[in-house]
Amino acid sequence: MILFEFVLSLALWLVNLLQPIVVPLCFLLAWGLVGMSVWSVWCACRDGVKNTRRMHQIPCANCQFFTGDYHLKCAVRPDIALSESAIGCRDYEPF
Repeated sequence: MILFEFVLSLALWLVNLLQPIVVPLCFLLAWGLVGMSVWSVWCACRDGVKNTRRMHQIPCANCQFFTGDYHLKCAVRPDIALSESAIGCRDYEPF
């Protein structure tokens, strides 16, 4: 019983000693987590916009050789149709 009281009083002493340090530390960690979350969302949006701009450079949908059929997308270059490799395609012919 005496050992339990000693451990309890020691624990309370440590809590009182560390409380002025723990409260600001938790505050900083919480705001750091919020900041990292906002940064992560920002980076995901930035990368999404970058990828979207790159995909809009693919000219296949406006090419006269594009069939729109999933079996044969392009009559001239089916291996690169609708991919990033099609950007700057030499066989591109607009409608």
